[in-house]
Amino acid sequence: MFDISNASDGKWVTMFAGKGGVGKTTCAGATALHRASNSGATLVISTDPTPSLAHIFEVARGAEPVRVSEGLSLAELGLKEIKQMWDKKFGPEVYEVFSSFVAVDYDEFAEFVTSILPGLHDEFMVDYIKELSQTQTYEHIVWDTAPMGQTLGLLETPAMLREHLRPAPRIYSRLKLGSRTRRSVLDIIKGWEKLSGEDMEFLRQGVSFVIVTIPEALAVEQLDGILEEMGRYGFSADQLVINNVIKEIGGSSFLQAKADQQRGYIERLYQQYSGMKIVEVPLFPHEIKGLERLRKVGEYLFASD
Repeated sequence: MFDISNASDGKWVTMFAGKGGVGKTTCAGATALHRASNSGATLVISTDPTPSLAHIFEVARGAEPVRVSEGLSLAELGLKEIKQMWDKKFGPEVYEVFSSFVAVDYDEFAEFVTSILPGLHDEFMVDYIKELSQTQTYEHIVWDTAPMGQTLGLLETPAMLREHLRPAPRIYSRLKLGSRTRRSVLDIIKGWEKLSGEDMEFLRQGVSFVIVTIPEALAVEQLDGILEEMGRYGFSADQLVINNVIKEIGGSSFLQAKADQQRGYIERLYQQYSGMKIVEVPLFPHEIKGLERLRKVGEYLFASD
């Protein structure tokens, strides 16, 4: 079983997922800092449209990646950066296919697929991080992103397109060839399908999934949905982090009531996911910002070291 405190499993990428507001960015940052301090050059990367890694590390955004500390670099890829990268690698070829069906201006099309179409930027980031890990520039890559269910579904889109085209070969065989590649639409889609298969295999072989939640009703219910989505595509989480657990009561009746409420959800998580490594991180009395406070979070994430 994978353990974020043990990097000997041969996986370069640790991906943190969870619903918004549960602290996955904080846990990703603390993990990356620990990795950089103990086992080599590390990149922590966010593909959240509204990233906050630079905020919690208290560094100014600049040319990516930004050096945070010895051995640790940070990259935040928002919609602007992702659009530029997507446009460079995939944009023209994707446009060739879809412009065969619909008359649309290229700039308008690129804006749509990279910022409006839900989840497509995460699909592209799977391929980007796969290539980044293959360069072995970093010993570890810690990836802060959204739950993978939608992304996994999008990775199957090329196969769905090919199945759609199969029943009408005489019609689609007359579609124009790509003006740049001079390949047929069907050949281009087959290429996408091959790439998607390689990306899915990378997720299975090269990525370890850590899910972050908090001991509250909605978060626990949403956790079930996340894991069901992953299971639908043959993936499973390697570790569960229960964040914001009240450990110190200090005579407060309010905190006591909250701790009692949390206890029921925590017990449920241990029972329901007994086969998964579970780590608890306490609720801190201060905002988690800066290296020292992130190291404190890391002490709980890596208590078994």
